[in-house]
Amino acid sequence: MPTLAGNQVFSSISTDVSKILSHSRPFCKNFSGSCIRLTSVAARARISSELTSQTLQCKNALSVRDPLEAILFDIDGTLCDSVPIHYYAFREMLQEVGYNGGQPITEEIFIKRMNGLHNDELCHLLFPDWDFDRAMKFMDDKEAMFRRLAPEQLKPVNGLDKLCKWIGERGLKRAAVTNAPKESAELIISMLGLDDFFELIVLGSECERAKPFPDPYLKAVEHLKVAREHAFVVEDSASGVKAGVAAGMPVVAIASRNPEKLLKAAGATLVVTDFEDANLWGALKELDRNLGC
Repeated sequence: MPTLAGNQVFSSISTDVSKILSHSRPFCKNFSGSCIRLTSVAARARISSELTSQTLQCKNALSVRDPLEAILFDIDGTLCDSVPIHYYAFREMLQEVGYNGGQPITEEIFIKRMNGLHNDELCHLLFPDWDFDRAMKFMDDKEAMFRRLAPEQLKPVNGLDKLCKWIGERGLKRAAVTNAPKESAELIISMLGLDDFFELIVLGSECERAKPFPDPYLKAVEHLKVAREHAFVVEDSASGVKAGVAAGMPVVAIASRNPEKLLKAAGATLVVTDFEDANLWGALKELDRNLGC
């Protein structure tokens, strides 16, 4: 595992990132159905039966149809609290190139505008006047800085081991689905000791469209050979939540850094603080009780 150089520069960086990591404050339908004309008692009875069947199959807080077969995880900010490290790297490097008039970006701006987006999209968002290759070089350098900082700063989200054990004991399929570059995704998974846990890693860059579009999650269920009705997504950003919802799956959102209001507005089915949250385990126990029903 690579380690940071022990000089004053990285000592200062480590202190600053530690301060960010210890920051305890979270970052700051109408349903319109089609009118169906039922022309017979038989038709009404058939539709009523189908709806009752679907309701029974999805009778749990996560709205997953029994049996649960797969769980799809985002990586950054979901498996580990990496958001402060990404924020720090962006803050320092954007200030160096004079972004925002040379003023450091705030945590709120980072969360609301940047967190969870694919680097290609960030190039256009942050540097609309730059040549794309130049903007991508900036993103590559920023990711390299993240990878230098991560080994000393990265920690798993509380309860991750407990959830992985629960998943393994039930033989559920699992995939990691991320907008992160391959090198960063693989580093995080390796640092967390999850190399053998995930059956599949789906990169946004390998899909026609990255998150917030549904393509990465649809690719995951296709490769795992499971129906999306029998799976749910775990995310931490509004962009990721939107991708999971657009793919037709319930989403559990981790609100360790993103505000609950933002995640709910994006369509999260359940918002929890971490993998120890009692509401999460209450929902998982429901799935256990309904298994095979």
